[in-house]
Amino acid sequence: MDIDDLLEGETYRDRVSTVAEDGSRNWVYAKKPEGKFYFYRKLVVAVYWLLFLGIPFIKINGKPFMQINIPEGKFYLFSKIFWPQDFFIFAVAMIIFILFIALFTVVYGRIFCGWVCPQTIFLEFLYRPIEWLIEGTPAKQRRLNKGAWTSNKAFKKISKHIIYFVLAFIIINVFLSYFIGYEAVFQFLAHPFQQVGLLIGVLAFSFMFYGVFAHVREIVCTTICPYGRLQGTLFDEDTMQIAYDYNRGEPRAKFKKNKERTEGDCIDCHQCVDVCPTGIDIRNGLQMECVGCTACIDACDFMMKHVNLPTGLIRYASEREIKTGTKIKFTTKAKAYTGLLVILVAVLAALIITRKDINVQIVRASGQSYTKLDNGERYSNMYNLKAINKIAETVKVDVKLVGIDGKIDVVGNEHIALKPESITNNPIIITIDDKYIKSYKTKIELDIYNNGKIIQRINTNFIGPFK
Repeated sequence: MDIDDLLEGETYRDRVSTVAEDGSRNWVYAKKPEGKFYFYRKLVVAVYWLLFLGIPFIKINGKPFMQINIPEGKFYLFSKIFWPQDFFIFAVAMIIFILFIALFTVVYGRIFCGWVCPQTIFLEFLYRPIEWLIEGTPAKQRRLNKGAWTSNKAFKKISKHIIYFVLAFIIINVFLSYFIGYEAVFQFLAHPFQQVGLLIGVLAFSFMFYGVFAHVREIVCTTICPYGRLQGTLFDEDTMQIAYDYNRGEPRAKFKKNKERTEGDCIDCHQCVDVCPTGIDIRNGLQMECVGCTACIDACDFMMKHVNLPTGLIRYASEREIKTGTKIKFTTKAKAYTGLLVILVAVLAALIITRKDINVQIVRASGQSYTKLDNGERYSNMYNLKAINKIAETVKVDVKLVGIDGKIDVVGNEHIALKPESITNNPIIITIDDKYIKSYKTKIELDIYNNGKIIQRINTNFIGPFK
């Protein structure tokens, strides 16, 4: 049976699963899944929570393990500091991340969405379980929502939403600790009204976070998320996805005990739909709303075992495998992505390994011209030296002219001392003899020394009289 024939006349693609025929919100009441994949997902989520809540508190040699300190322009990764001047490394890392996601989508479908996406983890393993605990099963939730407002309903709804907001507030503060450090967050929480601007921002983001998980929910996955839209351009017949084996399952028919079954293996129990967090029917084929969470696999396998039919009616498979029985292949497209990814990872590793701990820039002071000395025998220019010290020690550097006799004076200091993990600005005056000045702009070279070793060579211009 061909899938096009099977779905002839179907209208499920006319609208997303969260929109009813009359255009209203189709609220999803998902049942709690149970099974092998759900158990594995809970293990992944446990690791996720451990990392998410623990990383802000990890320090190595007094430095945060990971922090994005935007106000100070400092970024920590593996307790190694990066500055805005290292942004090109992050650019390459972001390209690698995007290609990594693309590669995984081509080969493994939306496994990222179902297993490690924060939206899925927060909704399915934090907010929805609270809803199950307070309001009960999906059937009880429906009756509660349709019923009149009573003291019991008010208590449950108010309790749920208060807990939702408190959790949102806590999570936003955890996120905040990735930017300003947990010490600053604790200080803020101890005296919130001393930082009114920060308090307003935290409350605003908390309400936004609360709104997403209390009201918007799966619409983020089905409509808003750009990755969900992108997946349609990346899937092909060899992409691993959660698929319903229509060749084996059709025609559907209810299970009847003690009767020989002549229909397909699908007993039309609707369990795969009841547990779906986006409200789709996986039996309709590949749909953009599917986040690859495996809940339908666990539900179907549970029912197959109870009616003594083989499991795997819904499983990880490619469209080609469902059609022809051919196993998933590592396609040319996937190989190309992998090759490019390996190259970019090598480039990223090289950039990190060769990254300089000290970076110096020397530019002429704006609005300054040359100064004539000794009746025109010598001329001087003023420059601004900007140095970034990326290590946790004070560093002394010296500047020397290359191939030219001259003098370099550091204004206000004898040497240039770079404080640990900081940016230092020093005015310097360069004086050279008139014989080296060939035109209005003369190119000069400067070597930067640290402990007698050249660490950088800089080219700049020296302004002199017209000749």
